[in-house]
Amino acid sequence: MPKPTYRLENPDTEVYIGDCREVLNALPEKSVDLIFADPPFNWDVPYGEWDDGQPREEYLHFTYQWLDACLRVLKDHGSFWVNIPDDTAAEIVLHLKQRGMVMINWCIWHFRFGQHRTGNFIVSKVHVLYFAWDRNNRIWNPEAVLEPSDRAAIYDDPRTRRTKQPGLRVPLDVWYGPLWGRIQGNNKERRKNHQNQIPEVYLERVIRSCSNEGDLVLDPFLGSGTTCTVARALRRRSLGIEYSSRNAQSAFERIRSGPVRLNATLSQTNSFMVHRRRGGNNLRNHTSDGLETPTE
Repeated sequence: MPKPTYRLENPDTEVYIGDCREVLNALPEKSVDLIFADPPFNWDVPYGEWDDGQPREEYLHFTYQWLDACLRVLKDHGSFWVNIPDDTAAEIVLHLKQRGMVMINWCIWHFRFGQHRTGNFIVSKVHVLYFAWDRNNRIWNPEAVLEPSDRAAIYDDPRTRRTKQPGLRVPLDVWYGPLWGRIQGNNKERRKNHQNQIPEVYLERVIRSCSNEGDLVLDPFLGSGTTCTVARALRRRSLGIEYSSRNAQSAFERIRSGPVRLNATLSQTNSFMVHRRRGGNNLRNHTSDGLETPTE
């Protein structure tokens, strides 16, 4: 078992530097409760020492290797999440199904600012693949991630106030809304010199719904450190692996500092529709971020 380069206690938080395949294969079998992976997309992004422009067959071979290494350490009740774009989503889904995993959800992370292009439609999503070994024997905490339903937030339907969780629902499988965009520009979550950073609200939803306090959360591609940062704030143990020593140091500094937006969206609607209050001709419309807009 290798020693972590960085470590914090209460809860235990460890950061390893190296190839995730080697570190994962040195970990005990069935020792992890939740895995979240946001691997390199092989899009020629400058990740320091890592080659992000491999021939397709080499990249797929690498993908299958790290997937299998993750499966070896995942507990029987564990969940496995993968963040991946269009060009590799199908291969990962097929591989995990062939290994005996069950797909719980194929979610979509939608953002409004895709990179400009003219050769095809602008990409404004990433696939959020949610797998488990057993649908009926997995950690699942829906009450921890409930959000206002459209019926309550848009139409103020009185029937929603008579449900078990008044006005609330489990989130949809398309994830979007305030604070859900790509981390770029002057976003206060942004870490310098990190690529493709995922918003904290994304990891908060994954970690709250699929783990409990004290569980072990693993990220084989730690990057800017979002997974371990949020896991630690939510009282989960965590283990991150990062190929770049520079990125690992930056991620650890962030983990130690803590998240900047924990609990920021738990009671917030993310509907594209405006709010339509009851009251005849005195209706007032509201955008999903709470700002009033004129009625027609």
